[in-house]
Amino acid sequence: MRHLIDPLDFSKQEINALLDLADSICADPAAYQEVANQKKLATLFYEPSTRTRLSFEAAMLNLGGHVLGFPSDNVSSAAKGESVADTIRTVSCYADIAAMRHPKEGAPLRASRYSRIPVINAGDGGHQHPTQTMTDLMTIRGRKGRLENLTIGLCGDLKFGRTVHSLIKTMARYEGIRFILISPSELRVPDYIVKDVLEAGGIPYREVLSLEEAMPELDILYMTRVQRERFFNEEDYIRLKDSYILTGKQMSLAKPDMAVLHPLPRVNEIALDVDDDPRAAYFQQVQNGVYVRMALIMTLLGLKDPKAEKEAN
Repeated sequence: MRHLIDPLDFSKQEINALLDLADSICADPAAYQEVANQKKLATLFYEPSTRTRLSFEAAMLNLGGHVLGFPSDNVSSAAKGESVADTIRTVSCYADIAAMRHPKEGAPLRASRYSRIPVINAGDGGHQHPTQTMTDLMTIRGRKGRLENLTIGLCGDLKFGRTVHSLIKTMARYEGIRFILISPSELRVPDYIVKDVLEAGGIPYREVLSLEEAMPELDILYMTRVQRERFFNEEDYIRLKDSYILTGKQMSLAKPDMAVLHPLPRVNEIALDVDDDPRAAYFQQVQNGVYVRMALIMTLLGLKDPKAEKEAN
């Protein structure tokens, strides 16, 4: 039995195989509509979510499976003080696989140690978000045709942005990757990411304040919102929330084939006029999230690929 708690839980080869399966599902979703018959996914969401929770549910339903779970901690026994360990022990009696989002870093990892079913980290605090990273990789590979030799700009909240942390850890494993980290000093990438990932791996990077300065160099621009829910001080949030707003004028500085990604939700860090730019890839990311999570559920449950079996015969 395997879990996905950290993006490094999968090797590069396993990630590439997962993305290949997601591409196959994207090309012919109908071929996979009965793969998970009678299987059940539990969505254990202790934090609000739209895209991640619904895409997990859509993924399981698209595979012919069933979904149960809760959308927030106040409608579960967590409101009564039940521990994560006891919750997953209980859910293991009902479901075949679980996706957990939790505000505390490490909660999905703790759940995996008590679980009798595969556990997927659907986001833990400001720590990791591995399935969003797999979605990002599918989108980048689809837009650029590769995951190597790219200059990636990460802009906005790089301190609390779990999607940013997961993406850096994963992309750092590919050849020829260079990062430009664009943020106010208060929201710069945590030191442990800089020291343990970038500097330890000899990954080229630089930290800048100006988005305009970085734009002409970028193959990928990954925008993030400043996350109100991670701030302890409302004044700091108000001061920093509009640090970067991507506009059509700024897009004119970018390469013709640059892709703009965003894990969403968006507040106002991408102006609406950017949505019509063919380089805007963030709603494509949303669709890709369903295919990636379908592929991940199949992989962790050991379900056979019907198209691969048919081709083999």
